Amino acid sequence: MSVSTRNTIAWILQALLAFAFTASGIMKFLHISDTVATFGKLGLPTWFAYFIATAEVLGGIGLLVPRLVRPAAIGLAFVMAGAAFMHLTRIPGGLLPNGMPALLMLFLLAALVRLRRTTPLAG
Repeated sequence: MSVSTRNTIAWILQALLAFAFTASGIMKFLHISDTVATFGKLGLPTWFAYFIATAEVLGGIGLLVPRLVRPAAIGLAFVMAGAAFMHLTRIPGGLLPNGMPALLMLFLLAALVRLRRTTPLAG
């Protein structure tokens, strides 16, 4: 894949992920009482709901800043890994199919980290 094609795909992916995470974080803040209640039912503290909402908003913004793309994507990947773990262990319905959005986002973030690597792989 040419550097130009890789860059175009990465920017499109960054924009889509930035929108998704920023929107998700904003919705958590707009409905913070519901978010806190949901996190509470999962045995998580109140502050964690604010932390995750903030991480999603700032991470989404970070995906649009060239110097912050990889750190933001890696940070958001930890958030999505945590979400997948919660679906697997505590959320009724389990990881499949209810946790599929978390797994998809985790996969797309991993693809973005790979696309934005500093040294291209041979072949």
